[in-house]
Amino acid sequence: MMDIRKALAQDATGIRSVCAAGNRSTYPGLLPQHEIERVIEKFYNEQRILGEIHNTSQDWNGWFVAVENGEVIGAGGGGFTDKTVAEVYVLYLDPDRKYQGIGTKLLEAITQDQLAHGAQTQWVAVAKGNGMAIPFYEARGFVFQSEEAAYDMPEGENQRSLRYKRNI
Repeated sequence: MMDIRKALAQDATGIRSVCAAGNRSTYPGLLPQHEIERVIEKFYNEQRILGEIHNTSQDWNGWFVAVENGEVIGAGGGGFTDKTVAEVYVLYLDPDRKYQGIGTKLLEAITQDQLAHGAQTQWVAVAKGNGMAIPFYEARGFVFQSEEAAYDMPEGENQRSLRYKRNI
């Protein structure tokens, strides 16, 4: 049976594994391999994840995990950019577990948590050309708003993010 819940310290290794695998399966062709590895090391190292599990705030509401048979098979999280404006910052699944409703359940847990903290709108940024994330979010009511330079990408990489929003 799968459980969706707030992450605990013992989930850090599984979160790292799922996020690294998710990046490596999502971004080839969209990002150079060295950038994929840089992003994994910067954002999905165990020490950072442990800190994010223990230190939640208005900006970062913490990690949520999908756990099955003691194994993390999905992870995600978000926070607030304004009093009633929430954002989904990260949502990855074990690449072998896509299209099983796990991402939808994780997004729902993040959304319910954000609603409980006063969110009225929810945003997400996805890489331009991300053929997995774009249809996922559009099917859940997110509407394209704008295109901008991708967060934390080196100058000249010409990486773009698409910004989506929905009312919740």
